[in-house]
Amino acid sequence: MKRTRLTTAVGLGTVALLGLTACSSGGGSESSDGSVTLQMVESLTNPARTEVIRGLLDDFEAANPDITVELVSPPTEQADQTIQQMLQSGKGVDVLEVRDITVGPFSNNGWLYDMTDDLADWDGWDALTENARTVAEGDGESLFIPYGFYGLSLFYRTDLVEEAGFDEPPHSWKDLLEQASAIQDPSKNVYGYAFRGGQNGNTNVVAAIEAYVIDELDVSNAFLLKDGATIFSAPEAQEAVDDYFALFEQASPPSAVSWGYPEMVAGFTNGSTAFLLQDPEVIATVQDSNLTEDQWDTAPLLVGPSGKAAQPLAVAGWGVAEASEHKDAAVKLVEFLSSAEPATEFAQANSLVPIIAAASDDEFYASGPWTSYVTMTEDPDTYVNVQQPRGVSWWTEWIQKSDQDVQNVLLGNMSTSELLESWDAYWVDKYASEG
Repeated sequence: MKRTRLTTAVGLGTVALLGLTACSSGGGSESSDGSVTLQMVESLTNPARTEVIRGLLDDFEAANPDITVELVSPPTEQADQTIQQMLQSGKGVDVLEVRDITVGPFSNNGWLYDMTDDLADWDGWDALTENARTVAEGDGESLFIPYGFYGLSLFYRTDLVEEAGFDEPPHSWKDLLEQASAIQDPSKNVYGYAFRGGQNGNTNVVAAIEAYVIDELDVSNAFLLKDGATIFSAPEAQEAVDDYFALFEQASPPSAVSWGYPEMVAGFTNGSTAFLLQDPEVIATVQDSNLTEDQWDTAPLLVGPSGKAAQPLAVAGWGVAEASEHKDAAVKLVEFLSSAEPATEFAQANSLVPIIAAASDDEFYASGPWTSYVTMTEDPDTYVNVQQPRGVSWWTEWIQKSDQDVQNVLLGNMSTSELLESWDAYWVDKYASEG
Protein backbone atom coordinates (compact mmCIF):
# COMPACT_ATOMS: atom_id res chain seq x y z
CA MET A 1 0.00 0.00 0.00
CA LYS A 2 1.16 3.56 -0.60
CA ARG A 3 0.66 4.44 3.05
CA THR A 4 3.79 2.52 3.94
CA ARG A 5 5.94 4.78 1.76
CA LEU A 6 7.51 6.87 4.50
CA THR A 7 10.92 8.47 4.76
CA THR A 8 12.32 8.98 8.24
CA ALA A 9 15.17 11.46 8.51
CA VAL A 10 17.43 10.62 11.42
CA GLY A 11 19.59 13.49 12.58
CA LEU A 12 21.39 16.05 10.51
CA GLY A 13 23.35 13.42 8.61
CA THR A 14 20.20 12.72 6.65
CA VAL A 15 20.11 16.34 5.54
CA ALA A 16 23.45 15.95 3.80
CA LEU A 17 22.22 12.76 2.17
CA LEU A 18 19.06 14.46 0.98
CA GLY A 19 21.12 17.33 -0.37
CA LEU A 20 23.35 15.00 -2.32
CA THR A 21 20.52 12.95 -3.77
CA ALA A 22 18.09 15.77 -4.55
CA CYS A 23 17.47 16.15 -8.25
CA SER A 24 16.85 19.88 -8.20
CA SER A 25 17.54 22.92 -6.05
CA GLY A 26 14.21 22.24 -4.38
CA GLY A 27 13.22 18.95 -2.83
CA GLY A 28 11.42 17.23 -5.66
CA SER A 29 12.13 16.23 -9.22
CA GLU A 30 10.45 16.25 -12.62
CA SER A 31 10.38 13.29 -14.97
CA SER A 32 10.64 13.41 -18.74
CA ASP A 33 6.90 12.78 -18.98
CA GLY A 34 6.16 15.91 -16.95
CA SER A 35 5.28 14.13 -13.72
CA VAL A 36 6.55 15.77 -10.52
CA THR A 37 7.84 14.37 -7.25
CA LEU A 38 7.49 16.65 -4.24
CA GLN A 39 9.31 16.26 -0.97
CA MET A 40 7.27 17.20 2.11
CA VAL A 41 8.76 17.47 5.62
CA GLU A 42 6.80 17.35 8.88
CA SER A 43 7.98 18.67 12.24
CA LEU A 44 5.80 17.35 15.08
CA THR A 45 6.38 13.73 14.16
CA ASN A 46 4.72 10.75 15.77
CA PRO A 47 3.78 7.43 14.12
CA ALA A 48 -0.01 7.84 14.26
CA ARG A 49 0.17 11.40 12.94
CA THR A 50 2.54 10.40 10.15
CA GLU A 51 0.11 7.66 9.09
CA VAL A 52 -2.74 10.18 8.89
CA ILE A 53 -0.64 12.55 6.77
CA ARG A 54 0.42 9.71 4.48
CA GLY A 55 -3.21 8.76 3.97
CA LEU A 56 -4.09 12.33 2.98
CA LEU A 57 -1.14 12.42 0.59
CA ASP A 58 -2.37 9.18 -0.98
CA ASP A 59 -5.74 10.86 -1.57
CA PHE A 60 -3.98 13.86 -3.13
CA GLU A 61 -1.95 11.62 -5.42
CA ALA A 62 -5.07 9.77 -6.50
CA ALA A 63 -6.64 13.09 -7.54
CA ASN A 64 -3.38 14.32 -9.11
CA PRO A 65 -1.76 11.29 -10.80
CA ASP A 66 1.05 13.42 -12.23
CA ILE A 67 2.26 14.38 -8.71
CA THR A 68 3.99 12.05 -6.25
CA VAL A 69 4.69 13.18 -2.68
CA GLU A 70 7.48 11.73 -0.56
CA LEU A 71 7.00 12.37 3.17
CA VAL A 72 10.06 13.00 5.34
CA SER A 73 9.45 12.54 9.08
CA PRO A 74 12.42 13.57 11.24
CA PRO A 75 12.37 12.75 14.98
CA THR A 76 10.47 15.53 16.74
CA GLU A 77 13.42 16.57 18.94
CA GLN A 78 15.54 17.28 15.86
CA ALA A 79 12.85 18.19 13.35
CA ASP A 80 12.98 21.98 13.33
CA GLN A 81 16.77 21.95 13.19
CA THR A 82 16.64 19.37 10.41
CA ILE A 83 14.18 21.48 8.42
CA GLN A 84 16.35 24.55 8.93
CA GLN A 85 19.39 22.71 7.59
CA MET A 86 17.41 21.53 4.57
CA LEU A 87 16.17 25.05 3.87
CA GLN A 88 19.69 26.46 4.23
CA SER A 89 20.99 23.97 1.69
CA GLY A 90 18.21 24.82 -0.74
CA LYS A 91 17.63 21.11 -1.28
CA GLY A 92 15.40 18.37 0.02
CA VAL A 93 12.13 20.19 0.65
CA ASP A 94 9.18 21.55 -1.36
CA VAL A 95 6.38 21.58 1.23
CA LEU A 96 7.09 21.88 4.93
CA GLU A 97 5.48 22.19 8.32
CA VAL A 98 5.73 25.80 9.51
CA ARG A 99 5.11 26.67 13.16
CA ASP A 100 4.51 30.02 14.83
CA ILE A 101 7.93 29.63 16.46
CA THR A 102 9.72 28.92 13.17
CA VAL A 103 7.94 31.21 10.71
CA GLY A 104 9.95 34.23 11.92
CA PRO A 105 13.46 32.87 11.44
CA PHE A 106 12.48 30.93 8.30
CA SER A 107 10.93 33.99 6.62
CA ASN A 108 13.69 36.37 7.79
CA ASN A 109 16.16 34.17 5.93
CA GLY A 110 14.03 34.16 2.78
CA TRP A 111 13.34 30.43 2.94
CA LEU A 112 9.53 30.59 2.69
CA TYR A 113 7.57 31.24 -0.48
CA ASP A 114 4.84 33.90 -0.37
CA MET A 115 1.70 32.19 -1.69
CA THR A 116 -0.44 35.35 -1.76
CA ASP A 117 -0.83 35.56 -5.54
CA ASP A 118 -1.27 31.80 -5.92
CA LEU A 119 -4.06 31.74 -3.31
CA ALA A 120 -5.93 34.78 -4.65
CA ASP A 121 -8.54 32.64 -6.40
CA TRP A 122 -8.45 29.68 -4.02
CA ASP A 123 -12.00 28.48 -3.34
CA GLY A 124 -11.15 27.38 0.20
CA TRP A 125 -11.04 30.82 1.81
CA ASP A 126 -14.75 30.98 2.69
CA ALA A 127 -14.62 27.70 4.61
CA LEU A 128 -11.94 28.91 7.05
CA THR A 129 -12.57 30.26 10.53
CA GLU A 130 -11.76 33.91 11.14
CA ASN A 131 -8.65 32.97 13.14
CA ALA A 132 -7.43 30.64 10.40
CA ARG A 133 -7.93 33.21 7.66
CA THR A 134 -6.10 35.87 9.68
CA VAL A 135 -3.11 33.58 10.08
CA ALA A 136 -3.17 32.46 6.44
CA GLU A 137 -3.27 36.04 5.14
CA GLY A 138 -0.48 37.09 7.51
CA ASP A 139 0.86 40.62 7.44
CA GLY A 140 0.50 40.91 3.70
CA GLU A 141 2.27 37.61 3.05
CA SER A 142 0.77 34.11 2.97
CA LEU A 143 3.72 32.08 4.22
CA PHE A 144 1.64 29.15 5.46
CA ILE A 145 -1.95 28.02 5.85
CA PRO A 146 -2.67 26.73 9.36
CA TYR A 147 -3.83 23.16 9.83
CA GLY A 148 -5.15 23.81 13.33
CA PHE A 149 -4.64 25.61 16.61
CA TYR A 150 -3.27 24.53 19.95
CA GLY A 151 -5.07 26.14 22.89
CA LEU A 152 -4.47 25.44 26.56
CA SER A 153 -7.04 23.82 28.82
CA LEU A 154 -6.89 22.08 32.19
CA PHE A 155 -6.97 18.28 32.21
CA TYR A 156 -8.16 17.00 35.57
CA ARG A 157 -8.94 13.79 37.42
CA THR A 158 -12.63 13.96 38.24
CA ASP A 159 -12.34 11.18 40.81
CA LEU A 160 -9.47 12.81 42.73
CA VAL A 161 -11.19 16.20 42.73
CA GLU A 162 -14.34 14.64 44.17
CA GLU A 163 -12.43 12.58 46.75
CA ALA A 164 -10.73 15.76 47.97
CA GLY A 165 -14.14 17.30 48.66
CA PHE A 166 -14.44 19.71 45.74
CA ASP A 167 -17.65 20.02 43.70
CA GLU A 168 -16.03 21.26 40.50
CA PRO A 169 -12.62 21.62 38.89
CA PRO A 170 -10.47 24.71 39.45
CA HIS A 171 -11.63 27.88 37.77
CA SER A 172 -8.69 30.11 38.68
CA TRP A 173 -4.97 29.70 39.27
CA LYS A 174 -5.58 30.11 43.01
CA ASP A 175 -8.26 27.40 42.88
CA LEU A 176 -5.72 25.14 41.19
CA LEU A 177 -3.17 25.70 43.94
CA GLU A 178 -5.79 25.00 46.60
CA GLN A 179 -7.11 21.80 45.02
CA ALA A 180 -3.74 20.44 43.91
CA SER A 181 -2.31 20.96 47.40
CA ALA A 182 -5.30 19.21 48.97
CA ILE A 183 -4.97 16.22 46.64
CA GLN A 184 -1.19 15.86 47.10
CA ASP A 185 -0.30 12.67 49.02
CA PRO A 186 3.21 11.38 48.23
CA SER A 187 2.71 8.40 50.55
CA LYS A 188 0.14 7.11 48.05
CA ASN A 189 2.12 8.26 45.01
CA VAL A 190 -0.58 10.84 44.29
CA TYR A 191 0.50 14.35 43.36
CA GLY A 192 -1.49 17.45 42.62
CA TYR A 193 -0.01 18.97 39.48
CA ALA A 194 2.07 17.85 36.51
CA PHE A 195 4.51 20.75 36.73
CA ARG A 196 6.55 21.66 33.63
CA GLY A 197 10.05 22.25 34.93
CA GLY A 198 12.01 21.15 31.85
CA GLN A 199 11.83 22.05 28.16
CA ASN A 200 9.35 24.86 27.43
CA GLY A 201 8.70 25.26 31.15
CA ASN A 202 8.52 29.00 30.55
CA THR A 203 5.22 28.72 28.68
CA ASN A 204 3.01 28.00 31.68
CA VAL A 205 4.76 30.65 33.76
CA VAL A 206 3.88 33.18 31.06
CA ALA A 207 0.29 31.86 30.89
CA ALA A 208 -0.14 32.61 34.59
CA ILE A 209 1.38 36.09 34.27
CA GLU A 210 -0.86 36.97 31.33
CA ALA A 211 -3.95 35.93 33.30
CA TYR A 212 -2.97 38.14 36.24
CA VAL A 213 -2.25 41.24 34.12
CA ILE A 214 -4.95 40.73 31.51
CA ASP A 215 -6.88 43.93 32.18
CA GLU A 216 -3.83 45.91 31.04
CA LEU A 217 -2.63 43.43 28.41
CA ASP A 218 -1.87 44.37 24.81
CA VAL A 219 -3.74 41.53 23.10
CA SER A 220 -1.81 42.06 19.85
CA ASN A 221 1.47 41.43 21.69
CA ALA A 222 0.79 39.58 24.92
CA PHE A 223 4.29 40.18 26.26
CA LEU A 224 3.47 43.88 26.53
CA LEU A 225 1.02 46.00 28.51
CA LYS A 226 -1.13 48.66 26.88
CA ASP A 227 1.34 51.34 28.02
CA GLY A 228 4.22 49.60 26.23
CA ALA A 229 5.91 48.16 29.32
CA THR A 230 6.54 44.42 29.46
CA ILE A 231 4.13 42.15 31.33
CA PHE A 232 7.06 41.08 33.50
CA SER A 233 7.30 44.58 34.98
CA ALA A 234 3.69 44.65 36.23
CA PRO A 235 3.13 44.39 40.00
CA GLU A 236 0.56 41.63 39.39
CA ALA A 237 3.26 39.52 37.71
CA GLN A 238 4.95 38.95 41.07
CA GLU A 239 1.78 37.46 42.55
CA ALA A 240 1.37 35.31 39.45
CA VAL A 241 4.84 33.76 39.55
CA ASP A 242 4.67 33.24 43.30
CA ASP A 243 1.38 31.35 42.94
CA TYR A 244 2.71 29.39 39.99
CA PHE A 245 5.96 28.25 41.60
CA ALA A 246 4.02 27.38 44.76
CA LEU A 247 2.47 24.62 42.64
CA PHE A 248 5.89 23.01 42.46
CA GLU A 249 6.65 23.41 46.14
CA GLN A 250 3.25 22.31 47.45
CA ALA A 251 1.65 20.14 44.82
CA SER A 252 4.06 18.45 42.40
CA PRO A 253 6.37 15.44 42.39
CA PRO A 254 10.05 16.38 42.96
CA SER A 255 11.00 14.79 39.63
CA ALA A 256 8.87 17.43 37.84
CA VAL A 257 11.86 19.75 38.15
CA SER A 258 12.94 18.34 34.78
CA TRP A 259 9.59 17.36 33.27
CA GLY A 260 8.89 18.33 29.68
CA TYR A 261 5.93 17.44 27.52
CA PRO A 262 6.31 13.61 27.54
CA GLU A 263 6.82 13.38 31.30
CA MET A 264 3.92 15.72 32.09
CA VAL A 265 1.51 13.77 29.94
CA ALA A 266 2.78 10.45 31.30
CA GLY A 267 2.35 11.72 34.86
CA PHE A 268 -1.31 12.41 34.16
CA THR A 269 -2.11 9.34 32.10
CA ASN A 270 -0.46 6.92 34.53
CA GLY A 271 -2.65 8.30 37.29
CA SER A 272 0.02 9.89 39.47
CA THR A 273 -0.95 13.55 38.96
CA ALA A 274 -4.38 15.13 39.22
CA PHE A 275 -3.98 18.20 37.01
CA LEU A 276 -2.27 18.90 33.70
CA LEU A 277 -2.21 22.11 31.69
CA GLN A 278 -1.85 21.17 28.03
CA ASP A 279 -2.99 21.50 24.43
CA PRO A 280 -5.96 19.55 22.99
CA GLU A 281 -3.68 17.11 21.17
CA VAL A 282 -3.31 15.38 24.55
CA ILE A 283 -7.00 14.39 24.50
CA ALA A 284 -6.31 11.49 22.14
CA THR A 285 -3.37 10.35 24.29
CA VAL A 286 -5.47 10.32 27.45
CA GLN A 287 -8.28 8.50 25.68
CA ASP A 288 -5.80 5.78 24.73
CA SER A 289 -4.48 5.48 28.30
CA ASN A 290 -5.66 3.32 31.20
CA LEU A 291 -7.81 6.13 32.58
CA THR A 292 -11.52 5.51 32.08
CA GLU A 293 -13.92 8.13 30.74
CA ASP A 294 -15.39 8.79 34.18
CA GLN A 295 -11.96 9.40 35.74
CA TRP A 296 -10.98 12.53 33.80
CA ASP A 297 -12.21 15.54 31.88
CA THR A 298 -11.04 18.98 30.77
CA ALA A 299 -11.91 22.43 32.08
CA PRO A 300 -11.36 25.89 30.56
CA LEU A 301 -8.07 27.71 30.93
CA LEU A 302 -7.47 29.08 34.43
CA VAL A 303 -8.39 32.71 35.07
CA GLY A 304 -6.58 35.36 37.05
CA PRO A 305 -7.85 37.59 39.89
CA SER A 306 -10.06 39.65 37.55
CA GLY A 307 -11.85 36.53 36.31
CA LYS A 308 -10.29 36.44 32.85
CA ALA A 309 -7.70 34.34 31.06
CA ALA A 310 -5.44 35.05 28.10
CA GLN A 311 -5.64 32.31 25.48
CA PRO A 312 -2.52 32.41 23.30
CA LEU A 313 -3.54 30.21 20.39
CA ALA A 314 -0.43 28.47 19.11
CA VAL A 315 -0.59 27.61 15.43
CA ALA A 316 1.19 25.58 12.79
CA GLY A 317 0.49 24.76 9.18
CA TRP A 318 1.82 23.96 5.73
CA GLY A 319 4.06 26.21 3.64
CA VAL A 320 6.20 26.06 0.51
CA ALA A 321 9.98 26.42 0.31
CA GLU A 322 11.26 29.38 -1.70
CA ALA A 323 13.86 27.07 -3.26
CA SER A 324 11.26 24.65 -4.61
CA GLU A 325 11.27 24.36 -8.39
CA HIS A 326 7.73 22.99 -8.36
CA LYS A 327 5.83 25.75 -6.59
CA ASP A 328 2.61 25.26 -8.58
CA ALA A 329 2.38 21.63 -7.52
CA ALA A 330 3.48 22.47 -3.98
CA VAL A 331 0.81 25.16 -3.58
CA LYS A 332 -1.78 22.75 -4.98
CA LEU A 333 -0.84 20.29 -2.22
CA VAL A 334 -1.11 22.98 0.47
CA GLU A 335 -4.54 23.96 -0.87
CA PHE A 336 -5.67 20.34 -0.79
CA LEU A 337 -4.50 19.77 2.80
CA SER A 338 -6.25 23.01 3.84
CA SER A 339 -9.60 22.19 2.20
CA ALA A 340 -12.60 21.15 4.25
CA GLU A 341 -12.49 17.35 4.37
CA PRO A 342 -8.72 16.77 4.63
CA ALA A 343 -8.29 19.62 7.14
CA THR A 344 -11.12 18.38 9.35
CA GLU A 345 -9.83 14.80 9.21
CA PHE A 346 -6.36 15.97 10.24
CA ALA A 347 -7.67 18.21 13.04
CA GLN A 348 -9.84 15.49 14.53
CA ALA A 349 -7.13 12.84 14.28
CA ASN A 350 -4.70 15.14 16.11
CA SER A 351 -7.17 16.78 18.53
CA LEU A 352 -6.67 20.29 17.16
CA VAL A 353 -8.91 23.33 17.25
CA PRO A 354 -10.11 23.17 13.60
CA ILE A 355 -9.52 25.71 10.84
CA ILE A 356 -12.81 24.87 9.10
CA ALA A 357 -15.74 26.88 10.47
CA ALA A 358 -18.33 24.15 9.89
CA ALA A 359 -16.28 21.63 11.89
CA SER A 360 -17.31 23.24 15.17
CA ASP A 361 -20.86 21.95 14.57
CA ASP A 362 -19.59 18.37 14.40
CA GLU A 363 -20.56 16.11 17.30
CA PHE A 364 -16.87 15.34 17.70
CA TYR A 365 -16.29 18.81 19.16
CA ALA A 366 -19.60 19.11 20.99
CA SER A 367 -19.14 16.43 23.64
CA GLY A 368 -16.73 15.03 26.20
CA PRO A 369 -13.35 16.68 26.78
CA TRP A 370 -13.83 19.06 23.83
CA THR A 371 -16.64 20.95 25.58
CA SER A 372 -14.15 23.12 27.48
CA TYR A 373 -12.85 24.47 24.16
CA VAL A 374 -16.39 25.19 23.01
CA THR A 375 -16.97 27.05 26.28
CA MET A 376 -13.89 29.20 25.72
CA THR A 377 -14.76 29.87 22.08
CA GLU A 378 -18.27 30.99 23.02
CA ASP A 379 -17.03 33.32 25.79
CA PRO A 380 -14.26 35.46 24.26
CA ASP A 381 -14.74 38.19 26.87
CA THR A 382 -13.56 35.81 29.59
CA TYR A 383 -11.13 33.69 27.55
CA VAL A 384 -9.45 36.41 25.55
CA ASN A 385 -7.56 35.39 22.40
CA VAL A 386 -4.13 37.02 22.40
CA GLN A 387 -1.06 36.93 20.19
CA GLN A 388 2.37 36.26 21.60
CA PRO A 389 5.45 37.55 19.70
CA ARG A 390 6.52 34.09 18.59
CA GLY A 391 7.59 35.33 15.18
CA VAL A 392 10.47 37.50 16.44
CA SER A 393 13.92 36.44 15.29
CA TRP A 394 15.11 35.93 18.87
CA TRP A 395 12.29 33.61 19.96
CA THR A 396 14.48 30.49 20.11
CA GLU A 397 17.03 32.41 22.18
CA TRP A 398 14.22 33.53 24.49
CA ILE A 399 12.99 29.97 25.01
CA GLN A 400 16.46 28.80 25.94
CA LYS A 401 17.03 31.68 28.35
CA SER A 402 13.62 31.54 30.01
CA ASP A 403 13.71 27.76 30.43
CA GLN A 404 17.09 28.05 32.15
CA ASP A 405 15.72 30.77 34.43
CA VAL A 406 12.76 28.57 35.41
CA GLN A 407 15.24 25.83 36.27
CA ASN A 408 17.25 28.26 38.39
CA VAL A 409 14.15 29.24 40.39
CA LEU A 410 13.24 25.59 40.97
CA LEU A 411 16.80 24.80 42.10
CA GLY A 412 16.90 27.78 44.45
CA ASN A 413 19.51 29.68 42.44
CA MET A 414 17.19 32.57 41.50
CA SER A 415 14.25 34.25 43.21
CA THR A 416 10.95 34.87 41.43
CA SER A 417 11.57 38.63 41.59
CA GLU A 418 15.00 38.16 39.98
CA LEU A 419 13.37 36.08 37.24
CA LEU A 420 10.90 38.86 36.47
CA GLU A 421 13.62 41.52 36.50
CA SER A 422 15.70 39.44 34.09
CA TRP A 423 12.80 38.78 31.73
CA ASP A 424 11.75 42.44 31.73
CA ALA A 425 15.30 43.59 30.98
CA TYR A 426 15.65 41.00 28.22
CA TRP A 427 12.55 42.13 26.31
CA VAL A 428 13.18 45.83 26.85
CA ASP A 429 16.68 45.41 25.43
CA LYS A 430 15.52 43.28 22.48
CA TYR A 431 12.82 45.70 21.42
CA ALA A 432 15.21 48.63 21.78
CA SER A 433 18.02 47.04 19.79
CA GLU A 434 16.16 44.83 17.30
CA GLY A 435 12.71 46.40 17.05
